[in-house]
Amino acid sequence: MAERSQTAPEAGNDMGNDDAIGGNVSKYIVLPTGYCGQPKKGHLIFDACFESGNLGRVDHVSEFEYDLFIRPDTCNPRFRVWFNFTVENVKESQRVIFNIVNFSKTKSLYRDGMAPMVKSTSRPKWQRLPPKNVYYYRCPDHRKNYVMSFAFCFDREEDIYQFAYCYPYTYTRFQHYLDSLQKRNMDYFFREQLGQSVQQRQLDLLTITSPDNLREGAERKVVFITGRVHPGETPSSFVCQGIIDFLVSQHPIARVLREYLVFKIAPMLNPDGVYLGNYRCSLMGFDLNRHWLDPSPWAHPTLHGVKQLIIQMYNDPKTSLEFYIDIHAHSTMMNGFMYGNIFEDEERFQRQAIFPKLLCQNAEDFSYLHRTPDSVPSLVWVMKIESSTSFNRDAVKAGTGRRFLGGLLDHTSYCYTLEVSFYSYIVSGTTAAVPYTEEAYMKLGRNVARTFLDYYRLNSMVEKVAIPMPRLRATEERSSGGEPPSCLRTWSEPEALGTSMTTGCEPASIGTVTSHGIWNVLALPYLLDSSPTPSVVHPT
Repeated sequence: MAERSQTAPEAGNDMGNDDAIGGNVSKYIVLPTGYCGQPKKGHLIFDACFESGNLGRVDHVSEFEYDLFIRPDTCNPRFRVWFNFTVENVKESQRVIFNIVNFSKTKSLYRDGMAPMVKSTSRPKWQRLPPKNVYYYRCPDHRKNYVMSFAFCFDREEDIYQFAYCYPYTYTRFQHYLDSLQKRNMDYFFREQLGQSVQQRQLDLLTITSPDNLREGAERKVVFITGRVHPGETPSSFVCQGIIDFLVSQHPIARVLREYLVFKIAPMLNPDGVYLGNYRCSLMGFDLNRHWLDPSPWAHPTLHGVKQLIIQMYNDPKTSLEFYIDIHAHSTMMNGFMYGNIFEDEERFQRQAIFPKLLCQNAEDFSYLHRTPDSVPSLVWVMKIESSTSFNRDAVKAGTGRRFLGGLLDHTSYCYTLEVSFYSYIVSGTTAAVPYTEEAYMKLGRNVARTFLDYYRLNSMVEKVAIPMPRLRATEERSSGGEPPSCLRTWSEPEALGTSMTTGCEPASIGTVTSHGIWNVLALPYLLDSSPTPSVVHPT
């Protein structure tokens, strides 16, 4: 069993101790202890100095094993969950074990089959590693922190490999997406800059509605949606994009919704945290979803801007703010589900449950009756509300958007937190977990949008709407092979949600026991689709 050195690190490996992690590794070459000379093939080079990257330190344990340390959120050492880094200078068939040793969370879906994401320059589509090669456990060698270990085999020397906690969704990707929507010149899509972050990144506000609803004096029913207040919760952005894609489409349901409702969407409340690769906090170390009560215009400028807009709409007699939905991702629960608020008025409490019930009928991955990872059914909506009474009255949680706005707005408004699992969902009537894909997250977003049609009982209006030929973007035409994009297909049509990563052979034993003593085999070769792909990929 390999032993970790208790001596000072060698030159070239002086990453300091655990408490000293202050930045990301940058093209960091990991050399064996005592090695002198030029790096050779197989001396791995780690890098996280790119947008949304996170890896603070690497320790060489043995020829096959490396300890990796997550960089804590900026100005807040409490949060260490998100990781996103690249590895290069590999040898073909080089087998390794990576131990991510300083997770701040005790519970994790890694115990229930979740696995890290991986892609490479020749295979740029994200895939999950095989769950049987992933272990999550408490380790006495690392201050009893929880450790996630995974085995891997590099199979192409020329490739750069990238590993991440979940599908990355960067600030730059988000800006390019909004730019592409703006170029379509849709008269029902409006983009404005509501403010800027501490580091001067844009706080974008989208308005999606018929121009008639924005005429002076027109009465408006508003649905307000926010996302990515916690920057590491990347599924939030995919769900939000699914909502937006559907609402701007020519689907008859989307056209009816635009005529009847005004959708206000702030998809990225924490752009600095997203850019920096934080999990929970802003640049200055604040959990923004605890500062709704009194956001500072200089410390929490994005939150302050959104709150001011909501209060302005609330005070407008022509505007009825009917829904507020804040989208998050959950690290320990399966499926999508919602949190609501406690009301002393029983009728209002029951009315609040209508939207989640309708969403459950439209989305197979959304739970009104929740399934825990071991497939034991339990009430999610009622259970979450009733068992979380102390949660809802806790002074700290009062700073969340759902709690604050639920207390501010009147009885006609409903505020929810929409949570979606980082890992998977379990379809009703089955016990098998289906891992989420980017497309599956976006499909949930489309179903959230569709549910407003059922809530407002507008189904009869859909039949009166003619279906024009959809205008596809070039990227949609290429990806769909001439078929309508998924958001425009018939809603009853089943959609493939992707398959889990497959490999071409069984694990190859090399008779090595790790320093943690948890297995004696190493990784599956990374054998994925070998179809021609671009030879260069940049970290996302």
